[in-house]
Amino acid sequence: MTPDDPMHYAPRTIALLAELVHQPLAPDPTAIQKIHNDLFQAGNPAYQNFQSAPQGSVLSNPATRPNAASTAEFLADRMRFREELTAVTQEDFATRVTELSIRAAEARGIPQFTGMAVVVRTLINPRNYEDSRELLRESMLGMSAETAVFGRDPALFGLRLVFPPSQAEPNAYTLRIESFAGDVRSIFLENQGSFGPIPVANGADTLRANVDGTYQFLVTKALEFLAQFDVRLEA
Repeated sequence: MTPDDPMHYAPRTIALLAELVHQPLAPDPTAIQKIHNDLFQAGNPAYQNFQSAPQGSVLSNPATRPNAASTAEFLADRMRFREELTAVTQEDFATRVTELSIRAAEARGIPQFTGMAVVVRTLINPRNYEDSRELLRESMLGMSAETAVFGRDPALFGLRLVFPPSQAEPNAYTLRIESFAGDVRSIFLENQGSFGPIPVANGADTLRANVDGTYQFLVTKALEFLAQFDVRLEA
């Protein structure tokens, strides 16, 4: 691995989110509870707890740290999967989203997901800057004293890039690269993938590919882009 290799960074994934939209249906806690019971009987279930509420059913795990969340929600018109500040890997998350959404759709008679969104958030430390704001402000955005017109210094700097669908790439990506309020040494990166309809039958590979693709775009393409600016400017 060379110093210029974008994978020289050590991404610290802090959130994995997925939402699958489907035709509206009345919530069916019985179907979700049966799936939960089946997972327990099979051993090593992905979620420990089941809860039924008027808006739908929720599978969850106890929080292991402040602000952490590990949930799967089955609502009237969508399924939501959320891992924030947990130890779940991208591979395990993709498995949870794929297997549980297909099982829940089949149990509830849902023929297709009309849309899917995947969000990946991670932190990295620059190689050549102790303060990420300096990298973003000077090297990436090419600014020095221009912000003086505001009469105050910005606390955060960032860039947002939108990659719309095309014939070659039918999905969309929205990429954010920002300094991080919680630690000036870190850069916050988020990629949101938006995907079209997915038939439930034979749809497992597509669901997994959508999660994997959103993650890989962030930890390869986005980091390769960032690495071009993670160099010290000559005085």
